[in-house]
Amino acid sequence: MSEIRKDPIVNRWIIIATDRKNRPNDFSVYEENEDLKYCPFCEGNEKMTTPEITAVRKPDSAPNSAGWDLRVIPNKFPALRVENELKKSKTGIYESISATGAHELIIESPDHKKDLGQFSEEKIHSILTNIKNRISDLRNDIRLQHIIVFKNVGPKAGATLKHPHFQLIAMPVIPKRAMETLTGAHDYFKIHKKCVFCDIIRQETEVGARIVDSNNEFLSFCPYASRFPFETWIIPKNHAADFDCGEETHLRYLSRIMKNTLNKLHKALRDFQYNLLIHTSPLQSDFSESFHWHIEIFPRIVKTAGFEWGTGFFINSTPPEEAAKFLREI
Repeated sequence: MSEIRKDPIVNRWIIIATDRKNRPNDFSVYEENEDLKYCPFCEGNEKMTTPEITAVRKPDSAPNSAGWDLRVIPNKFPALRVENELKKSKTGIYESISATGAHELIIESPDHKKDLGQFSEEKIHSILTNIKNRISDLRNDIRLQHIIVFKNVGPKAGATLKHPHFQLIAMPVIPKRAMETLTGAHDYFKIHKKCVFCDIIRQETEVGARIVDSNNEFLSFCPYASRFPFETWIIPKNHAADFDCGEETHLRYLSRIMKNTLNKLHKALRDFQYNLLIHTSPLQSDFSESFHWHIEIFPRIVKTAGFEWGTGFFINSTPPEEAAKFLREI
């Protein structure tokens, strides 16, 4: 039975997801040239997935059939399940809670091979709008504390299926890494009475050396302490803690800078495999003054090895100033 266990030394939560070991082998190997009739996310194979939560469809098409432009479905082999009752237990020093939450897939397009940056701005806007709507809907479940939205592209990034999709996982706890960021931002706010992310935006704008792209609403840049070569962030210029609070025009500016940034990275890095993460504020806790939602893109160029795992230090051989200059000039 799946559950979430707490490490008593560092207070890190671990999902023991027994349901996911039932995934068929066909779904666990990333294939560049797979037979599309076996891809569960391709149009015409809707019966291979769970029933859709929502979809963007042609007016005459029926749910869970062909004729869609985007589908949102529950993961068939979820890490967490929304139907699980939230229960806590303790045995000696060990704590656990039931694997309650949500694990959803946003299938971006019927096109099996297109990456996010290859879509039109209008298409990216539709994808982001549906992600926003799913976060807003799950916010109503008071059992859920935190949501992470992410995209894995390529086997080096942990992708098991080539077909373009995002994943959304909503958890009944705030994960350790997210809490470290929230705590650091909150501590900065207590001392300086300002959002650290807003200060980063001001300084990056003044310096300019690490900027990749910019428009009226968003900044794309390689962070000062980049952990990986060509690590890139996209962040709203105006303070906002929650991804799902943006206006219609806000998402259109985001669509534009996301497309431009991804295209630059694709041109700079030929074999561009990456992780993309959307970080938004916790669902039930108020970090509205100190946290600032943002997107992180991690190209999977180098491997994380023993030193990084053992120390938490990252060795980056490409200064962010050089990476940003290269991307900016593409």
